[in-house]
Amino acid sequence: AGGDGGPPVPAAPGRAQVFATVVDTFLEKLVAAGSYQRFANCYRCFYKLQPEMTRSIYDQFISQLQTSIKEEIQEVKDEGNLEALFYSLDKIVEEAKNREEPAWRPSGIPEEDVRSAMVPYLLKHRSYLQKVLKEKEEENRKVAESVLAGRDRIAELQQLIQARKHAWQ
Repeated sequence: AGGDGGPPVPAAPGRAQVFATVVDTFLEKLVAAGSYQRFANCYRCFYKLQPEMTRSIYDQFISQLQTSIKEEIQEVKDEGNLEALFYSLDKIVEEAKNREEPAWRPSGIPEEDVRSAMVPYLLKHRSYLQKVLKEKEEENRKVAESVLAGRDRIAELQQLIQARKHAWQ
């Protein structure tokens, strides 16, 4: 549905629609494979005696076969919750279209797979730990300078006390 006044661009059919189309195509091919001519050839004697009855039996057979297959497929769809799964899969595929990097796939070699998953995490963690270490080293350096300055001040005060003590005596 573009804003240029042109006809709307049809969305790609969902997986549920594709599945329904596949089932319909399968049924069409099944009916074509079991044509009336083949059916009549299998029951040639009956066909020669009762052609209208043979046609009626064939029509009922095909109708019942199609109904049974559709019911079975619907039961499979309901039991497997296929409609929701197809919708979910369509949604995942749609969301994945916006991703720039390709999705991760296992290589088949567990060591490499673990390494490829863990190394970026461990490198990030190492970087974080190095940052924390630098902060702590800087903090310790400042505390050490403060301690040394305090010791120097104490030494100065001790000298001042000694000088005043000598001056007083």
